[in-house]
Amino acid sequence: MAARFSTTQQLPLINRGTTVIYQQKCATVPIIQQTTRPSLVPLFLSGFTLWFCIRTAQMSQSVLTLNLCFLLLIREQEEPDIENPEASRMKRAAAKHLIERYYHQLTEGCGNESCSNSWCASSVGFSRMDNNAAAVKALELYKVNAKLCDPHPSKKGTASTYLESSAHSNSACSNRKLNHKDVHAVRDNFKDINYLTEEKVYEILDICGEKEDYSPLIRVIGRVFSSAEGLVQSFRRSKPHTKEELKSLQEKDEDKDEDEKEAAACSATAMEEDSPTSSSSRLGECSSGENDVQKLAPDEVSVDVEAVRRVYERLLSNEKIEAAFLNALVYLSPNVECDLTYHNVYSRDPNYLNLFVIVMENNNLHSPEYLEIALPQFCKAMSKLPLAAQAKLTRLWSHYSAEQIRRMMETFQQLITFKVISNEFSSRNLVNDDDAVVAATKCLKIVYYANVLGGDLDTENNEDEDEEPIPESSELTLQELLGEERRNKKGPRVDPLETELGVRTNDCRRPLIPFEEFVNEPLNEVLEMDKDYTFFKVETENKFSFMTCPFVLNAVTKNLGLYYDNRIRMYSERRITVLYSLVQGQQLNPYLRLKVRRDHIIDDALVRLEMIAMENPADLKKQLYVEFEGEQGVDEGGVSKEFFQLVVEEIFNPDIGMFTYDEHTRLFWFNSSSFENEGQYTLIGIVLGLAIYNNCILDVHFPMVVYRKLMGKKGTFRDLADANPVLYQSLKELVEYEGNVEEDMMITFQISQTDPFGNRLMYDLRENGDKIPVTNENRKDFVALYSEYILNKSVEKQFKAFRRGFHMVTNESPLKYLFRPEEIELLICGSRNLDFQALEETTEYDGGYNKDSRIIKEFWETLHSFSEEQKRLFLQFTTGTDRAPVGGLGKLKMIIAKNGPDTDRLPTSHTCFNVLLLPEYSNKDKLRERLLKAITYAKGFGML
Repeated sequence: MAARFSTTQQLPLINRGTTVIYQQKCATVPIIQQTTRPSLVPLFLSGFTLWFCIRTAQMSQSVLTLNLCFLLLIREQEEPDIENPEASRMKRAAAKHLIERYYHQLTEGCGNESCSNSWCASSVGFSRMDNNAAAVKALELYKVNAKLCDPHPSKKGTASTYLESSAHSNSACSNRKLNHKDVHAVRDNFKDINYLTEEKVYEILDICGEKEDYSPLIRVIGRVFSSAEGLVQSFRRSKPHTKEELKSLQEKDEDKDEDEKEAAACSATAMEEDSPTSSSSRLGECSSGENDVQKLAPDEVSVDVEAVRRVYERLLSNEKIEAAFLNALVYLSPNVECDLTYHNVYSRDPNYLNLFVIVMENNNLHSPEYLEIALPQFCKAMSKLPLAAQAKLTRLWSHYSAEQIRRMMETFQQLITFKVISNEFSSRNLVNDDDAVVAATKCLKIVYYANVLGGDLDTENNEDEDEEPIPESSELTLQELLGEERRNKKGPRVDPLETELGVRTNDCRRPLIPFEEFVNEPLNEVLEMDKDYTFFKVETENKFSFMTCPFVLNAVTKNLGLYYDNRIRMYSERRITVLYSLVQGQQLNPYLRLKVRRDHIIDDALVRLEMIAMENPADLKKQLYVEFEGEQGVDEGGVSKEFFQLVVEEIFNPDIGMFTYDEHTRLFWFNSSSFENEGQYTLIGIVLGLAIYNNCILDVHFPMVVYRKLMGKKGTFRDLADANPVLYQSLKELVEYEGNVEEDMMITFQISQTDPFGNRLMYDLRENGDKIPVTNENRKDFVALYSEYILNKSVEKQFKAFRRGFHMVTNESPLKYLFRPEEIELLICGSRNLDFQALEETTEYDGGYNKDSRIIKEFWETLHSFSEEQKRLFLQFTTGTDRAPVGGLGKLKMIIAKNGPDTDRLPTSHTCFNVLLLPEYSNKDKLRERLLKAITYAKGFGML
C-alpha cells in the first residue's frame, strides 16, 4: 500500500403490440387499436361492452366513441359476408348511419318543437345529456330499434343533416343506391374528404365557425390523422401539370359516366371510418407518389411543411380540436409501427415519410396529454424507420431553424425525463428495458444529427491516416485458440446513421443548438453503466445500450463506460499472458511494469516504453505498474499518478525543446525545429494514451486544435483563435481590411519563421511565393495557406509521431466514438474549476471522525482559507494530482480518517484511495501549521 509522506514526515396504460389494455381492479378490457387488420387484432367482447364504451368515451371525443360503438356492435352481431363483401360494406354503412342519426337526435333534436319522441332532444320533457352519454345511448336505441324522428324542414340542409334511411332492414340496405341528393348531403358533411389540404381545412373551419359547431372538423381530423394513407396524401406541395398530364386527365374525365361517379361516392361513404384500408396495402400501389419522390432532392419531401405549420397554428388554439389530434395519434401509431416493422412500406412508397414530418410539426407534442400514451407510441413507430428514411428525415430537419430543432429536441427529452422520473429504475428494473425511453432516445438521435448537419460543418480538412498500420497484438491468435471472435478489430465502431449521412460529429464546428442541451441528466442518474456497457459490447438486437447514443450521456457517465472498457481489456491481456506462460513457457508478466529512477525518470521511462512498443505493443494495454527505485510504495494507482505528473513536468520543460510555450496563452505547441527524433514524440503520445487508459489526470496545456487533430481533423484558420491569438487577430484584420491590401500592406505568399538559434527561415506558401502579392481577391487563400502551414505542415512529422503513439494505446478503445474533442481535453486534463464546497459535501469520514467533529470543522475552515495554489498542493498531496476529475471535485470520493490523538506528526495520505490520515490536533493553529508543512514538502512514498 502506497502512502504519501512529507519529507520531514397513475392509471397505467400498457402497450401490448397493437392492443391497449386499461388495468383496473375488477376487469381488464382490451381496446381495439387497429380495425384495419382484424386478423392481427382479436376483439374480445364481454358483458362490459357498455361500460367499456363509457370508459373510452371519457378519454376521447364523441365521434371516436361513436365509431368504436359501431365497430363493437357490428362484430358482436355478425361476421362480414365473405362471398358478398360489397353487400357487407353497405350493411355496415347503413347501421353506422342509423347510430349517427340516433346520436344527433339525442344531442340536437329533430327541430320539431311539438315532437313527442321521448328520445329526441326537441321533445319538451327531454333531459339533456353530454356527447359521451349520447353516444352510448345511441347504441342502445339502435339495438331496440327505437323510434327515429324525421328531420324537420327547418333542420334540413344544416351541418347536422344526415342521409335518410327508409327502414331498419339489412336486405333493403344491401341493394340501396345513393341518389344525387344523398351524395350532395354527404359532401356537405365532408364525409368524402379522405385527405386534407390547407384550403380544405380553412373551408371547413369557416363553415364550422359560422355555425359554432366544430364537430364536422373534429371528425375530419380524426379520420385523416388516424389514417396513415390519408395523412401521407395530405398537405402535398402543389406543382404545375405538364401538357401530357393535363391531356391525360381530360381524357379520363370524359370517359367517366354518371353511374361510376355515384358508385364511387357510395363506396367512399360506406367504407368511411368503420374499416379504413391498411396503408401498407394501398400506399405501395400509388405510382404517382413514387414518381414524386424520384424527382425530389435527398433533403426534400412532397409535403408542404409551411402549410402544415399554418394549419396547426390555426387549429391548436381550440381545445376540442387539439384533443382530436391527440386521439388520432393514439389510433395511428400502432398501425404505423406495424407497417414499418412487417410490411416494409417505406421502400414501396417513400412518401410515407410525410406522415412523420406532419406529426412532428405539432407544437403540443411535449404537453402532458401526449406524454402518457400518444407520444410514446409514436416514438416506437418512428424508431422503426429504416436507415435511409432516418437519413432523409435528418437532412430535411437540418434546414430547420435552431428554435424548431430545439422544440423537437425538447419534445423527446421531455418524454425521456417524464418516464425516468415516473418509474423506479434499478439494477433489476433497467431503464434499458423501458420501450418508451429507448424509442425516444432513438428519435432524439435523428434530431441530434439534424443539429449537426445544420450547423457549421467542416467536412474537408481531415487528417491523413497513418501510413503504417499499428502492429497487431498476439491477442487474435489466442482468442482464435479459445474459440472467441475478436470484436472491433479495426478500431471503435461508427454509427450507421453517421455513415449514411457522410458526416461526423467532429465535422461540426458549431451546431444549431449546443451539444450540451442533448444531455439528459435524469437518465444519467438512473443508468446502470456496467449493464449498459455489457449491452454495448455484445451488440444484441434485444438489448439497447445508451452508449450507442453518446450525445445523451454526460462526460462522467461516458468516462465510466470508458473505464469499464479499459479495465476489461486489462484483464483480457492479463489472462492472455497467463495462457502464454502456460503454453510457451514464457515468464509470467501480467502488468506493464516500469521501474524508474526519480532523477532519470524520462530516460528510464521512455527507453522502457520504446522497447515495449517495438517488441510487443499489446503490452501497452496491460495495467500500468510503476516502481520508483529506492522507494517502498506499492502501486495501487497513487504511484502512477505521481509518475505521470513528473513525466509531464519534464517533457514540457521548454529547456528540452520538444515543445514551445506561449507566455500569453500559457499553452504548449510542437516545436517544428526540435532536434528530437520522431520516436521521442511517439513515446510522448504513448504516455498521453496510458494516462487515459489508466484513468490518470495530466497537467498538460494544449490548445483545443491538438485534440481535434487527435480525433482526425486538421487545424484551420479558426483554430488559431486559441492556439495563436495574436496571429489570428492579425489575419482576421487582413481579411476584413477595407482598403487596397496589395498597395497598403505589400505582403507576398512568403512567410518567415525563427529557429531556436534565432536564424530567420523563409517558406513559400505557393511556388515562387515571394513574387505573388496578396490582394483583396486572394487574401482568403493567403490566410488559409498560412493557417495550414502553422497548424499542420510545419509540425507534420512531430504530430504524426505523437498521434501514432497515442493510437497504440487507444486504437481499440471507444474513445473517438464516445467523446468530442473538448471532452477529450476534460478526460486528460480534468476540470480546472476547483469547487471545495462540493468536495466537503461528498467527503466521508472514518476512524471515529464525523462531519460534526471539532477537528473536522476546523479542518474545513482552514482548507477554505487557503490560497488557490495551496489548495492545489493539498489536492496533489491527497489524490496525486492537482486537478479535479471529470465532473468536478464533487465526483472525488475523499476519506478523512483519524490517525491517533494529538501529536507532532504530520498528516499523511494514501493517494491510491484518496485517503487523508489526520491526527486529532489540539487546536486550529497547530492543524494549519502541520497541514501546510505536509503539503509543501510532499514528495516520495513509504510503507505504513
